[in-house]
Amino acid sequence: MNGGAQPVGFIGLGNMGAPMAKRLLDWPGGLVVGDVRAEAVEPFIAAGAQSAGSPAELAKLATIISVTVLDDAQVRDVVSQILETAAPGTVIAVHSTISDTTATELAQQCLEHEVELIDAPVSGGAPAANRGSLAVMVGGSAAAYQRVAGPFGKWAGLIVHAGDVGAGTRMKLARNLVHFVAFAAAGEAQRLAAASGLDITELGKVVRHSDAITGGPGAIMLRNTTEPVAPEDFWYPILSHVRDLGEKDLALATDLGARLGVDLPLTQLARAELGNGLGVGEGNVT
Repeated sequence: MNGGAQPVGFIGLGNMGAPMAKRLLDWPGGLVVGDVRAEAVEPFIAAGAQSAGSPAELAKLATIISVTVLDDAQVRDVVSQILETAAPGTVIAVHSTISDTTATELAQQCLEHEVELIDAPVSGGAPAANRGSLAVMVGGSAAAYQRVAGPFGKWAGLIVHAGDVGAGTRMKLARNLVHFVAFAAAGEAQRLAAASGLDITELGKVVRHSDAITGGPGAIMLRNTTEPVAPEDFWYPILSHVRDLGEKDLALATDLGARLGVDLPLTQLARAELGNGLGVGEGNVT
């Protein structure tokens, strides 16, 4: 279980893959690496890893293989080559963010070779990869999840079994929705601040400082359902308070934007949807 002492393979040694693979150099069964760029492989050979000239060659040496390449097309190509030589029981873990339908299609193809593919996208970016503190969301069988837990634990700070194949990718997409919608909101906030004559770099300092304390949007993602919150529920007064504060502050921001001639579409949408999103219904939105 947990990968045993078998060699682990790693294909794709870019900004994310290299620091992830680096933490597997002391894996008891050994590390086998592959990348189309010789210069990416050389430091690993110098540190004691084996190298493989192709995914097919690597699959002869490792039965747990991590894949961190660019996109769906590259993942399809790499998996196709792995299947040329992979032994039955091999687990292919795709860390690239791809379509969930690509993951399920490839998993079905792999089963025809008695190989199991799991989608295991990661979150945290290069900083977390370098610290060994990535979050990884695994879509696959419980048996495969247990097999990869050991090597994944070398570079991840959180390993979540999201469900069957495709579930890891769907969780990653939901997580990144929060990320990039928040970026768009940050842009809107900067426009409002700039129109108000404020230093937006100082605003950024305040946002980073306070989010580090409050946890940002993730601080309210603690319930296990999106159903409306019953008035007698523990969460009702807490989330109602969040709604009331949010509606008040968003209304003030909307008013400021109107006076300064700054369009704030995300702010207006957030104000209209906040209460329902929190599960406590609208408050004083007008």
